[in-house]
Amino acid sequence: MSDLQISLIIIGIIVIAGVVVFNWLQQLRYRRKVQAAFDHEHDDILLDKQNTEDPFQRIEPKFNKAPPDPQSDMLEQQKELPLNESQKVSIPPAVHTAPSFHANIVSSSAATSPLLDYDNNTSYIVNIRSDSVIPNTHIAKLLQRKFDFGKPVYWLGQPDKDEPWEEITNESNVDSDGYGHIKGCLQLADRAGPISEVNLSKFRDLVLDFASQTQATAECPDIVSTHEKAVALDKFCADVDVMIGINIISRDDGAFVGTKIRALAEASGFKLDSDGLFKYRDDSNNTLFTLSNYESSPFLPDNMKSLTTHGVTFLLDVPRVAHGERVFDQMTHLAKIFSNTLGGIMVDDNRVPLSDSGIQRSKQQLIEIQNVMKNNHILAGSPSALRLFV
Repeated sequence: MSDLQISLIIIGIIVIAGVVVFNWLQQLRYRRKVQAAFDHEHDDILLDKQNTEDPFQRIEPKFNKAPPDPQSDMLEQQKELPLNESQKVSIPPAVHTAPSFHANIVSSSAATSPLLDYDNNTSYIVNIRSDSVIPNTHIAKLLQRKFDFGKPVYWLGQPDKDEPWEEITNESNVDSDGYGHIKGCLQLADRAGPISEVNLSKFRDLVLDFASQTQATAECPDIVSTHEKAVALDKFCADVDVMIGINIISRDDGAFVGTKIRALAEASGFKLDSDGLFKYRDDSNNTLFTLSNYESSPFLPDNMKSLTTHGVTFLLDVPRVAHGERVFDQMTHLAKIFSNTLGGIMVDDNRVPLSDSGIQRSKQQLIEIQNVMKNNHILAGSPSALRLFV
């Protein structure tokens, strides 16, 4: 090997080592800078004692030159609400015309278990009763068909009339001695649309055949009226299926580097998931909001060191998050810290700069939709909402 080749190899090793050390020092420097930004006290959405009963919604903050007029909130809401291109939502101008879904809980014991909050307005619920215990070998046949109807199916069982209800899974069924009373809950809608009348009929026929084979009785609601209910539920869900988004873009065609974004995100409490999103979670591991790339490339662990982008986006999936108003405040607080630290500009989806009055306007719109959800007994972030908005 010649002296020239040896020299080139040594130079290459020095360059690579220099890049590694530079990235490490840069990330360390940003972490210290970010840590200093969080030294001051600010409200915590999980620990502060505030009213947490309101559900919430999905909206994009919009810059407004004039203060909001509370008398025309819902009219303006329909005209001015900018949404992500992936999902345009139509908010009905008259809130009171939305269909009302009154909770009809499976049983009084359901209130004590989050597994049992299934109701006749979001699920097609059938009852199977037997004078003797239905063996778990027969119930296993029902569980094998749970993916055959286009929507999720949940089975609940009661071993004896004096015993509590429990969710029946493949694992729990193996350990059980069977059930005397079974309820099947077929979900009526999700983000893919309402359940079809054909699938409702297939599910009813399965239940009737099962009851006949086990000498049990089956109670199945009417298919036509249930399908009409599913269509109405899907329309209601589409009206409130909204996301709040705040974009932070670079100034003067500059760029944000991946190492700085990651250091700032992790110091703020985000965790990078394999789907390319930084997720901000609560103590129960529920996602409150996400941080994504403003451009098409996802944030992946392997490319953060080399990645550059012209912006980042905060997103709050409103129907799936409880305490919406407080979560919105927390997300806005972090967005401002990101904007200041990265040297960017907070804008809406039309790249219009966001002012405090514009953000407050969006918060008011958020509260209005929260009230629509609450009045229709589907609270954002509740188990029922988590099943519907998926």
